[in-house]
Amino acid sequence: MVQPRLSAAETAVLTRRITLASTGVALLLVTIKALVWAMSGSIALLASAADSALDLLASLVTFFAVRYAASPPDAEHRFGHGKAEAFASLMQGGLVFASAALVGREAVMGLIDPQPVRQEVLAVIVMAVSTALTFGLISAQSWVLKRTASVAVAGDRAHYATDLASNIAALVGIAAAAWLGLSGLDALAALVVTGLLLWGAISVFREAANQLMDRELPHEERERIKTLVTHDPALTDVHQLRTRASGPYVHMQMHVDLDPALSLEQAHAAVVAAEKRILAEFPSADIIIHPDPRGAAEPHGGAFAETALGKRGLNED
Repeated sequence: MVQPRLSAAETAVLTRRITLASTGVALLLVTIKALVWAMSGSIALLASAADSALDLLASLVTFFAVRYAASPPDAEHRFGHGKAEAFASLMQGGLVFASAALVGREAVMGLIDPQPVRQEVLAVIVMAVSTALTFGLISAQSWVLKRTASVAVAGDRAHYATDLASNIAALVGIAAAAWLGLSGLDALAALVVTGLLLWGAISVFREAANQLMDRELPHEERERIKTLVTHDPALTDVHQLRTRASGPYVHMQMHVDLDPALSLEQAHAAVVAAEKRILAEFPSADIIIHPDPRGAAEPHGGAFAETALGKRGLNED
C-alpha cells in the first residue's frame, strides 16, 4: 500500500527539525572526538573526528538547503526550489569523498608506522557515546524519511549510517590496540572506515542524480495515481503520465480519456475532482491533467508525445 505523502508545509517542519538535530549532533561529536584524540593519539579516533567535522559541514548545507527548497515558487522559479535538496546531496557526496581521502591517508600512515593508543578507556567511551548518538539520529532520520522522502535528509542519513559503521569499526580497533597490544588494528579500522565512506558517497550521488535527472516516481505510486484518477468512470485510459520529485514537491502531468459527449463544464468538473483525489494523498503535488475525447483524440503532445517516442513511449512502466 502506498503511504500518503505530507503537504509541503508539513514536510518543511519535519525536515527543519531533523536537520537542526543533525547539526547539533555533528557539532557535539566533533568537539568530544577532537578533544579525546588530542589526549589519546588514536588514528581511528582521528579518522572518526575528521569524518564528523565534514559531517558537520554537510549537515549545515542540508540545514539551509531544506529551508530554501521549501520556499514557494517565484517569478524566476515557477516549479519551486525543490532541487536545492539534490544539489545539497551532491555537495554531501563530495564531502564524503574528501573525508575518505583524509581517513585513508591517516590509515596508511598508521599501518606503516603504528603508534600506541593513549587514554584508551576515554577513547573507547567517546566512541561508544558517538555510536549511541549516531544510532539515535539515524532512527529519527529514518522516521522522517518514511514521511517526507527528502533527498537531502536521505543524503544526510547516508552520512550517519556510514558513521555508525565506522564508529563501530573504530571502537573495535581502539579496544584491540589498547587491550590486546595490536596497534596495527587501530589503523586497519580506519582503513575499513575509508571503504565505508566511499560506498556511502556513491549512494548519496546516486540518489541526488535520480532527482536531478527527473527520474519517475516509484511504480507503486504511479499506479496509485492512475487508480485515483480512474476512480470516476468518466475518466479512463490514463496515458502519457509523467512524474518527478523536486524536494518536498511532486510534479505530475497526464492525458485522460473522457466521453466526448460531455460538456466543457462537465469535463472540467470531472478533471478537478480527479485532482482533488490525487491531492488527498499527494498534498504537495503540482498536477496537470489534459482531457482527450475518448476514441477521437489525434496523437499530440510535443517532443515527448507517444508517437515521438515510438514503441518505447511514455506509457511504459
